[in-house]
Amino acid sequence: MNTSRYGNAARVLHWLMAGLILLTVPAGLIMVQAGIDRDLQNALFIYHKNVGVCLLILMMFRLVVRWRNPPPAGPSEPPLWQRRIAQVTHWVLYALLVIVPVAGLVRVRAGGFPIEALDALGVPLFVPRSDTLAEQAKAVHHLAGLAIMAFIALHITAALFHGLVKRDGVLSRMWPPFGGSTRDPR
Repeated sequence: MNTSRYGNAARVLHWLMAGLILLTVPAGLIMVQAGIDRDLQNALFIYHKNVGVCLLILMMFRLVVRWRNPPPAGPSEPPLWQRRIAQVTHWVLYALLVIVPVAGLVRVRAGGFPIEALDALGVPLFVPRSDTLAEQAKAVHHLAGLAIMAFIALHITAALFHGLVKRDGVLSRMWPPFGGSTRDPR
């Protein structure tokens, strides 16, 4: 294995989660709009809730993978301030990728709504029915969701800057381990 790249598990989890997030965020934004078709709204709610649970589970795996496999050395040594911004951005993203689905889960369960996948598996509620708790969790889910969108935009911008402008090999460290090139585009 090339030690300047993340391992396959980290890269698969990264891209799987990225794809799910890039589908789930718009679903969440659309499902709360007034006037949309009720069948579409219901389908989006079911998708958003259940994929949110999947993202939380994937994030737990991702944290274990990260703990067991520290990030590889970068291809170049950026200035200290850039390294710190990258570290803070990654850890804030990791925190938000736990906070957002947990707040969503608490909001749904405290509001008395189902999470179909968990219900089908017989997973107990763990959260009491409470309109107050549901509203608080809804606010956290919303605000943390806005924050995650901003940090994802920052993350994508930085990745594209490294891959397309600097061409310094940073993007290739996390490039998917299947199909296509394993190098930054030149």
